Amino acid sequence: MNGYEKSRLGTAPTKLGPGFERFGQAIRDERGAATAEYAIATMAAVGFAGLLVVIMRSDEIKTILFDLVKSALTFTNPNDAAPAN
Repeated sequence: MNGYEKSRLGTAPTKLGPGFERFGQAIRDERGAATAEYAIATMAAVGFAGLLVVIMRSDEIKTILFDLVKSALTFTNPNDAAPAN
């Protein structure tokens, strides 16, 4: 290749420096990209879990959730509360 490579924007050849070809190969190399994406997603999940732990420790949230679960598990017969005529 003689140290010259065709420019991406034009047709004029561009003289590359001695380490530029290796640098270009390193930029195009995508090995480890999926691992980095998993690491970022895992860190986001850990941060979100930490936020939920902080929120769940509040007494107001505990009371709201307890009342929600209690009302969901309590059976009430709709016919018992029929209006009297």
